Amino acid sequence: MIEGQEGVSWPQWLALAQACEEHGVGTMFRSDHYLSFSDPERRGSLDAWTQIAALAARTTTLRLGTLVSPATFRHPSLLAKAVVTADHVSNGRVELGLGAGWMVPEHEQYGFPFPPTPVRVEMFAEQLEIVARSWTEERVDFQGRHYRLRGLKSLPRPLQRPRPPIIVGGSGKPGTLRPAVQWADEYNTPFATVDELRDRRRRYDEALREQNRDPATMRFSLMTGLVVGDSRTEALDRARLLYERQGREHGFEEWLHHYSKASLVGSVDEVAERLREIEAVGVERVMLQHLLHEDLEPVRLIGALTG
Repeated sequence: MIEGQEGVSWPQWLALAQACEEHGVGTMFRSDHYLSFSDPERRGSLDAWTQIAALAARTTTLRLGTLVSPATFRHPSLLAKAVVTADHVSNGRVELGLGAGWMVPEHEQYGFPFPPTPVRVEMFAEQLEIVARSWTEERVDFQGRHYRLRGLKSLPRPLQRPRPPIIVGGSGKPGTLRPAVQWADEYNTPFATVDELRDRRRRYDEALREQNRDPATMRFSLMTGLVVGDSRTEALDRARLLYERQGREHGFEEWLHHYSKASLVGSVDEVAERLREIEAVGVERVMLQHLLHEDLEPVRLIGALTG
């Protein structure tokens, strides 16, 4: 999981993708933001779906996707078409993560409307349905509060059948859970402790039961931070680099204590043990956030974890 808004250049994207394919990391996700969190004056982002389509043409096995594309950035028909384009370029190797959008400054700077949270959640739910239906139904008519489609025949169809996987991002609240259970293939929750994961998994299971969704047709995943090394000492050296890059106000030890509550920090063996604890509470996939994107060694170590 790469935070593309933190100044990741095109050569760095190519290097990351090549490292993933070389070391057996099967999927690389990226954020879909236009404004840096840590240094907006100096770091920026390539557009997510344009970059994914370009990277798809330069790779052969790596699956690519967003975590997550904000509903506020694109009309659902444009989003669906962009993903289908990348699906064809990649020969069926893309996944769409979709969310409601949250970062106010990037909306203000780029001129995207940023309605109140309940409205954004409504927009997200309508987008989710439109995208899913446009990929599978011969003709789509849709009349919502925010979008209207009449007689849509969206061609060409995606190469993946029945469609590219759709992932919904959220923290287990009804506004994202209910539409996800109806239309998505995966529910991804970010940065949670084991206790928080247990609670979010419980709410996820309840939503599946309420909507009579077969649990075997959907999965529950986590996106969390990762700082890993061959040894714990090496991992802590990387953690200090990350701390210095993010310009935290508090001391390193205090920052590390709070960061490690939900994120994974340590040697390969220590991270593997944490992953087993996460798996035990019902998490079926983990997207590991790699913030020191110019450092390719952690990609090899992620490959060792997944292998």
